[in-house]
Amino acid sequence: MAATEQRLSTTVLVIGTGGAGLRGSVELAEAGVDVLAVGKRPKNDAHTSLAAGGINAALATMDPEDSWQQHAADTLKESYLLGDPRTTEIVTRGAAQGIDDLERYGMTFAREQDGRISQRFFGAHTFRRTAFAGDYTGLEIQRTLVRRAEQLRIPVLEGVYITRILTHEGAVFGAYGFDLKDGTRYRVHADAVILAAGGHTRIWRRTSSRRDENTGDSFRLAVEAGARLRDPELVQFHPSGIIEPENAAGTLVSEAARGEGGVLRNALGERYMSRYDPERMELSTRDRVALASYTEIKEGRGTEKGGVWLDVSHLPRQTVMDRLPRVYRTLLDLQMLDITRDPIEVAPTAHYSMGGVWVRPEDHSTDVRGLYAIGEASSGLHGANRLGGNSLVELLVYGRVTGRAAAAYSESLSAQPRSAAAVAEARAEVDGLLAADGPENVRALQRAVRNTMTEHAGVVRDEEGLRTGLAELAAIEKRMEDVGVHPDIAGFQDLAHAFDLKAAVLAARATLEAALERRETRGCHNRSDYPDMNEELRVNLVWSPATGITRESIPPVPEEIASLMEEVPTDGKLQE
Repeated sequence: MAATEQRLSTTVLVIGTGGAGLRGSVELAEAGVDVLAVGKRPKNDAHTSLAAGGINAALATMDPEDSWQQHAADTLKESYLLGDPRTTEIVTRGAAQGIDDLERYGMTFAREQDGRISQRFFGAHTFRRTAFAGDYTGLEIQRTLVRRAEQLRIPVLEGVYITRILTHEGAVFGAYGFDLKDGTRYRVHADAVILAAGGHTRIWRRTSSRRDENTGDSFRLAVEAGARLRDPELVQFHPSGIIEPENAAGTLVSEAARGEGGVLRNALGERYMSRYDPERMELSTRDRVALASYTEIKEGRGTEKGGVWLDVSHLPRQTVMDRLPRVYRTLLDLQMLDITRDPIEVAPTAHYSMGGVWVRPEDHSTDVRGLYAIGEASSGLHGANRLGGNSLVELLVYGRVTGRAAAAYSESLSAQPRSAAAVAEARAEVDGLLAADGPENVRALQRAVRNTMTEHAGVVRDEEGLRTGLAELAAIEKRMEDVGVHPDIAGFQDLAHAFDLKAAVLAARATLEAALERRETRGCHNRSDYPDMNEELRVNLVWSPATGITRESIPPVPEEIASLMEEVPTDGKLQE
């Protein structure tokens, strides 16, 4: 029997209902443009809700000397000069309006007694410019945007998995997907598509993402539509992900635990950061702390389970309860561990995709006409190390900018050709997987990808390991020809896992090939066989299956920003 297929039509389709997708949707709806948002997760449980610490904007409420130019300088310096200066200027100039927008939608920020928005230091910021709402900032932003979307009556399809962006002669005309519960197909016609479906950190064994998010969906959808990826090898590993239970391995212990005075020790009881950054110790940069922990574990000084100890038990109990409530609750829920009494076993965890879909800085358009990418799906701002607090403001700024650009693109069309062949191909792809009845288990192959990436493309990489990883990946790709896909009474999750696997393999190949090409150590990218920075590699690496890797030069930094890029004072500040 043929599957039921719903046909929908909208002006702009937004794929992803996290902060980026909802902010873009809100911008469109406020402008009176027809918009439909589609997400595979419930909108109230999007990945944005996990962001804890805060959101950056040079509001100068605490330090009057702050400016967008200084915010830009800090961002570019921390990117190890791989960030795009034009993208950085757009985000830092537009950051204050991003905060204003949230306030207009009803979000409550922490405030000083006189009513000013409170701002605190985050790592490598020259001034206090991180606004926050406790340690639940991302959750508050997500709730605020969900509420605003409901006020504007924006239609949101939850539990729908998009399998393909529909294109004809280099331009989008919609997308194809299916309902995760009953398998109903969706064919959505749209003038423009905004891709906001996250990054690819779930392709590592330990990750701060949940089970079925950030599997590389954005990368696969964009590449198969004809777009390219930029710097997929640049992945931020957070120093402190929990090890147990296995189904929650990688869940973050917030950076705030170190910021409040937490210390790191190896299995021998040594406070090992004295070997790696004796001045800043646990307040060192995120990439350096992750590398230090990785080294301790690799050299045999880790715990039996392959971790190190993060200890806040010496802090006053009330400090922990007031300053780290989310950390306290998480460990109690997951491990029955009271962190006011006992240390936390942690290890580096894949946390954030700093590379992503190649986009133009002005409007985040891609190589495909009418296709845009925003949030963690996109690239350009973070380079080789993300400044803490920048991801949340990036999605607000480009949600606004790109929403307007997509609306203008739609307005400019005199007609939009569609392709019956493209629809038939998308339909056949789903049909083919549903008919697959081979011996290979999709979940087992996903685990194989994660093992390969963890072993060969983790915190430290080298040529031999990366080539071994590519060989293992080729073997996994071969095994994928014999998968079995078996929807059951619970729904079509197995079909979704099969598409997740396709995405993971594409993202893994891009990451391994780009990591092989970047023969240097820069920021998050540590090559043990090339321990120094190489000035010739101060370029972006752009990848596609058709062209492999090309090098793209980075525009010069404007003088008004370059003059502010001196060494940032770090005394007493948490480095992110």
